[in-house]
Amino acid sequence: MTRRTVIGLSTVTITAVAALFISSQTALISAQNHEHEKGEAPFPAYNPYPPGILPAGLDSEIARVLREIDVIEGRAIERWHSLPPPTRLPQRPGPNPPVLQGTGTESIETLGELMLFDKNMSPGRNQACTSCHMPYAGWSGPIPSVNLTIIAYPGTVHFRAGKRTPQRHTYAPFFPALQYNQEQGLFFGGNFWDSRATGYRLRNPDAEQAQGPPVDTQEMGFPDTACVAFRLSQAVYKPLFELMWGKDSLDIKFPHDTEEICATPGGAAVFGGDPEPIKLRPEERTEAETVYDHWGASIDAYEQSVQVSNFTSKFDAFLKNNYTMTADEMAGFLLFNGKGNCNSCHVDGRGTTLNPGQVDTSTTATANPPVFTCFGSANEGLPLNPRDAFYYQTTPDSFGFIGNPYGFGYRDLGMGTFLRSGFGSGPNPNRNWIQFAPMVDGQFQVATTRNVAMTPPQCPTTEAGTGKPYFQKEFFHNGYIKSLKQLVHFYNTRDTSFAYPVTSGHCPAGTIERVTCWPMKEVPNNLDTTTGMLGLTDTEENQIVAFLETLSDGFTTPYPNSDTFTGACMTCNPATDPNCSPSRQGNGELIPTPPLPPCASAVCGVAPVPSPPIP
Repeated sequence: MTRRTVIGLSTVTITAVAALFISSQTALISAQNHEHEKGEAPFPAYNPYPPGILPAGLDSEIARVLREIDVIEGRAIERWHSLPPPTRLPQRPGPNPPVLQGTGTESIETLGELMLFDKNMSPGRNQACTSCHMPYAGWSGPIPSVNLTIIAYPGTVHFRAGKRTPQRHTYAPFFPALQYNQEQGLFFGGNFWDSRATGYRLRNPDAEQAQGPPVDTQEMGFPDTACVAFRLSQAVYKPLFELMWGKDSLDIKFPHDTEEICATPGGAAVFGGDPEPIKLRPEERTEAETVYDHWGASIDAYEQSVQVSNFTSKFDAFLKNNYTMTADEMAGFLLFNGKGNCNSCHVDGRGTTLNPGQVDTSTTATANPPVFTCFGSANEGLPLNPRDAFYYQTTPDSFGFIGNPYGFGYRDLGMGTFLRSGFGSGPNPNRNWIQFAPMVDGQFQVATTRNVAMTPPQCPTTEAGTGKPYFQKEFFHNGYIKSLKQLVHFYNTRDTSFAYPVTSGHCPAGTIERVTCWPMKEVPNNLDTTTGMLGLTDTEENQIVAFLETLSDGFTTPYPNSDTFTGACMTCNPATDPNCSPSRQGNGELIPTPPLPPCASAVCGVAPVPSPPIP
């Protein structure tokens, strides 16, 4: 039988094969659920944190999210099982690209969804991509107590954690490959906060972003990229992968110790720093790397789909004259494009430079609605956040891994560290970019404002003290900002008399941090000065927040899987809690920053060094 015949037969037999896999996978999921419900963890806990850093009830919250992930994974399996097999057309003379006709689009998108919610893609089978990115939170962090405290999410080893907030998946596929614009002297494109998923090889930053977390030591944590191919060869949806990417695509002869290797978290001392501990023959290593590329491409297909990035917000309805903004929403929209200067970076295709007495009469395209980002990067001057778990990971865990040997000597230089191929980032694939590192120190990606306010339906707001149950989120790369009100207020007043030469937790008596006191900037270089002193009134700040809330998808149609949140909303009483307001939200969890050592030479001493030096 030829390979081509086998591929053709797969469209006939896929349903029967899938049913057998689904039966076994259901039993596996049930067993895993029982394990997590008992509070058991696959590895010894790593807890280098002083008391009060980790939030209470973290294990139960992680277990909750895993149960929600299983629900969505189960729905995806059912959808795959119900799809009519696509048709592979017979070969014919002339141009004949290998397109799967009919349900090819749904098939590749469903494959990406199955991968994204597969918690088996981690050494402990306890961490999916979506452990940090759930639909009901705008595909960002799903645990309010984590958003309030440790910033990054625990990985397969509890409680290793990264250093940044989970970025939203929605509209990430719209970012182009990272490029340096010689005329403008600016970078644009890429994925991740520091743009290290450049798209240099696949020409698709979103697909390359999906290749990061599975082998990130503090996230999903595989020690070898080939572990993804190995686990896919055991997956319930293996027939769907083979249908999309070839019947022989997972036929890799793995060594006998592969399961043991893939069940050991990356960074373990036993690997001796070897990034490829699975010893494959060269041709099999190539096949495994091809599978890894297909992993990224499949996930990107799902994230590009209307299941994730679907333009169903109030704003989109407004563009089609199907929604009338409230007075505050419209005022916020005009401020967003004018006095607030938000549109300078979070662009909607309309101008912002108006002279007194002028009125913006431009319109926004409806066939290609705005994504509300310039696809560039900027340093907004956030203070160092001492709540970030990363600063405390200075001792080895049970595997001999140390997350951050520099402690509070670490400074997050964002894109600058990436261009230097520095600690905590990734390799820079373009030698011509290294020279620009000092120009971008402290810069982070300008995220889309779409879905910045998305919350579960039962927690209708991100803002405390509004009389509504709220869902605690975190904003910017280090999670220092805890509400949209604070976000707008920060842009408005960062460089006014509210700026003090102190670190977080040490604002002067008589001031209130995040309200009338902004601690000093972690990285003062390359500061974005389009914000910082906008002159907005308190009412105008609130109106911009009202507009930002119109950008949450799910208004015209229910947002997919937004119903899966099973946690508790947060509430507070302004009469008894002084921090029960959007302005002071999260201030009850502020902690004093310890005396900071100089920036570690492994971060700030790498050529070309920051200029001026980072304190």
